[in-house]
Amino acid sequence: ATGFLDYTGEDGTKALSIDAAVAPDTVINCSTCHHDALDTLESIPFPSGLSVFIGGSSTACLVCHQGRLSTVQVDQTLNKLEVDTVSPELSFLNIHYRAAAASLFGTDTKGGYEYADHSYLGQFKHPTPFDSCAGCHDPHDLSVSANQCAACHGGVSDGRLDSIRLGSLDYDGNGDTSVGVAAEITTLHTLLGDGIEQYARTVSGKAIVYSDSNYPYYFNDSDGDGTISVEEATYPNRYQSWTPRLLRAAYNYQFIAKDPGIWAHNPRYGAQLLIDSLRDLDEKMTLDLPPIIRP
Repeated sequence: ATGFLDYTGEDGTKALSIDAAVAPDTVINCSTCHHDALDTLESIPFPSGLSVFIGGSSTACLVCHQGRLSTVQVDQTLNKLEVDTVSPELSFLNIHYRAAAASLFGTDTKGGYEYADHSYLGQFKHPTPFDSCAGCHDPHDLSVSANQCAACHGGVSDGRLDSIRLGSLDYDGNGDTSVGVAAEITTLHTLLGDGIEQYARTVSGKAIVYSDSNYPYYFNDSDGDGTISVEEATYPNRYQSWTPRLLRAAYNYQFIAKDPGIWAHNPRYGAQLLIDSLRDLDEKMTLDLPPIIRP
């Protein structure tokens, strides 16, 4: 809370910077988000160096839910390294927890890893009054009312928002266009996880396994069973056989994993990142991909 008030300039210091050491372990309270300084911010910078602005109650959300990395930092890290050669200089790059604003704005902030020579979609815009964070989420408990979504989306069944389907494209290429877009994203995400494991075994020469809750998330699959055990999910066992191609795919896998609502925040951008990551891995080896369709 203290650092946030400093960053927004509520404490009288310059906005968009931290001007003094901040004690850890302060928690969000009412005054963290309810103060006048937020109304004076004209734009919010993201890690890519790009800035956006929604205004109103969404300003506080954008400051925190933007992640800590972007295409820019990934490219800087991978610069001049051989794409399929394991480098001891590399370690996993983590977008950070719940970077929903980076999802929402897509290529306007470049939070996902965007492959060169590919175009990507920007902000996913809902109509007013659902064009802001608080327009959909209760600002205090973050819940979303299925009723307000069902007014426009006829695909909401039994209050399940993840049953909403966006258009008729079969992103994951499995032939089922009756499921919600969330299922399409989930299938692509699973395919990418499988592709990462296959690439690690066959190209990096070291089996990899993912944990959604243990830092730094990717570990050596010591027993080769494809699942993460308590013994494997330890920092000394972190995965260290990264190539640039593997790292950028893993970054996008984590980007999707850490925003479980990306199917609502920006499903087409999410699908683009997943499909481009799959096709990039497929350039090095045969993944036997289904007929996926890029939005």
